[in-house]
Amino acid sequence: MDQQTAGPNDRLTNSTAQSSSPPARARRRWILWGIVLLVALLILFAVFRPHGATHKHSRGAAADGSVQPVAVATAHIGDMPVIFQEIGTVVPVTNVTITPRVNGHIAAVYYQEGQHVHKGDELELIDPRPYEATLAQYRGTLAADIAQLEKARVDNARYQRLIKQNSTSAMTARDQEFTVQQLEGQVEYDRANVRNAELNVMYCHIIAPVDGRVGIRVLDMGNYVTAGQSGGLTILTQMQPISVIFTVPQNQLDEVATHLRESGELTVEAWNSDNTQKLATGTVKALDSQIDTSTGTVRMRGIFANEDERLFPNQFVNPHLLVTTLHNALLIPGNALQTGPDGRFVYRVKSDMTVETVPVTVGATNNANAVIQKGLNDGDRVVTDGVSHLRPGQKVSIPDTSSAAKQTSEAEQQTAGQHRRHRNGQQSSDAPQKTNDPSSPADTGNH
Repeated sequence: MDQQTAGPNDRLTNSTAQSSSPPARARRRWILWGIVLLVALLILFAVFRPHGATHKHSRGAAADGSVQPVAVATAHIGDMPVIFQEIGTVVPVTNVTITPRVNGHIAAVYYQEGQHVHKGDELELIDPRPYEATLAQYRGTLAADIAQLEKARVDNARYQRLIKQNSTSAMTARDQEFTVQQLEGQVEYDRANVRNAELNVMYCHIIAPVDGRVGIRVLDMGNYVTAGQSGGLTILTQMQPISVIFTVPQNQLDEVATHLRESGELTVEAWNSDNTQKLATGTVKALDSQIDTSTGTVRMRGIFANEDERLFPNQFVNPHLLVTTLHNALLIPGNALQTGPDGRFVYRVKSDMTVETVPVTVGATNNANAVIQKGLNDGDRVVTDGVSHLRPGQKVSIPDTSSAAKQTSEAEQQTAGQHRRHRNGQQSSDAPQKTNDPSSPADTGNH
């Protein structure tokens, strides 16, 4: 369709589109330029702003890293206890399984389970009547044989007088002598039977052989028991004193044995299984006679009074054996020691507030301190905290903790004063409330 054949409406639409095309293109150009400008600004912001912050941060880090704050301690002269921490078990000094020594029925039980008994106390009674009857029988036999022996002795004396007078034969006198000797043997046999019967009667009364604590009863009254019965009747354990058996490695044996010979005894402390609480203090006097080849250790026994019975048989404990005390030793805190490729060393603070590494030879150590045998002098300052970023020649600073401690003390005193004033004020305010007398000054004023 051309211009000539187009209708009036088509020509109007075409002319309207041609007249509106230039403003639309202008708006698109402005939007495009705005987008380009916005992208350029974002690129500039991303390039310049983070770079400046990073640079500033690096300068700040460099400035902070030039002086490293650390905590220090001063090497000093003091006493150092040499303590070996071992592993041990509580073992009673005396542990007795009470077993019957005669046969019979249990007639009575005189103790309570868990009761503390003394040496010589009667624990149980086995029916003694059969043994008392046997004892009476043997005593009767003994009395009869003694009477026969006395009669034979009288006859023997008569025969000896007659043989001197040649009034009887020598064979008769000799036979009478043998009769006396035979009856003497019979009497001794009867006396042995009596003693044996007396022992059986005594064994019917089961006696505590030592002071201690009685355990759980195995058999009750009325049960029949036999001599040497397996399992016994109960177990009697001596609680006071009590011992701890522990082992010492053979590389520590020489030092321990030397000080034990010199002093005669060593002090040992028993700590609980967590090694956090001391249970008792005792002494060590006994050292085993040989080393256990399977473990390379030697056993020792510590004796504890155990008055409060905090040590219980078969309890696992951690013995702390005090071998000796080093006097005038150079001490530093244990956390000041560092380990490097060449061995142990410390960071020492010099007078110009820089640090240097100093190799040290370490002696005895414990949870708090270490003995320095070589490398440091009395009064040297060593770094105890903040060593992770230290290098030789690093400049360090030591924070002043005295002012903080002073402020803390002042704050505590101020708080205590406030509490006292509050308490006093509360008492004074409570006083009129507790007065019920109408003639009191407070009530008078109110009225």
